Amino acid sequence: MPQIKMSTDKLNVYYGESHALRDVTTQIRAHAVTALIGPSGCGKSTFLKTLNRMNDLEDAVRMEGKVYLDGEDIYGAQMDVMQLRRRVGMVFQQPNPFPMSIYDNIAYGPRVHGIKSRERLDDIVERSLRQAAVWEEIKKQLYKPAMGLSGGQKQRLCIARALAVEPEVLLMDEPTSALDPVSTLKVEELLGELKRKYTIVIVTHNMQQAARVSDDTAFFLMGEVVEAGATERLFSHPANQKTRNYITGKFG
Repeated sequence: MPQIKMSTDKLNVYYGESHALRDVTTQIRAHAVTALIGPSGCGKSTFLKTLNRMNDLEDAVRMEGKVYLDGEDIYGAQMDVMQLRRRVGMVFQQPNPFPMSIYDNIAYGPRVHGIKSRERLDDIVERSLRQAAVWEEIKKQLYKPAMGLSGGQKQRLCIARALAVEPEVLLMDEPTSALDPVSTLKVEELLGELKRKYTIVIVTHNMQQAARVSDDTAFFLMGEVVEAGATERLFSHPANQKTRNYITGKFG
């Protein structure tokens, strides 16, 4: 039996009067890449943000149902939200380095969580940048502003920054949509390495990317999960006609 890292049970999310997610019940396997696909406005990013309570930061959001991390309800009264966001990190669509040095970008999270030792911070910075496959490119400019990096380097820096606090799950909201093809390939290759240690959930509009990088796929449409399962099976033999229409380009 595959280990389930996160799951949802009859998850509903409302933005004011808008019903953004409808009875979403799904499972996310540990040490796998799960792709969320579907047309714009179908609920993919909303679902992603429920997994580490980023929706808490938005006004007029109401949620019903359950979201579990290792069997624990992350919306329960005992859940420490700061610790949750350490365990479930997020990488956004647009690279968003902090306006500080490369080193301080990576060290920021560990410092917030109480790590002060320079030796430990040095180790964390190098480890995280190596995991994000960008160490060799930028190791000689650690104390230069992160904003001076290329777009692809900035995105891998942001991945390294998320990894620096040693999360268990990494959420990625269209992480390559703003990147050139070479940088996109580097990030895609990185995912195959990272899933050995982390559980990854990625929102993508790129059907070919979902097929290339993911182990499992969930197809969202109008706030519902139409179909979910192993990527190879879903793309080659979808069980639902709506899924077949979407992946063959008949709509979306």
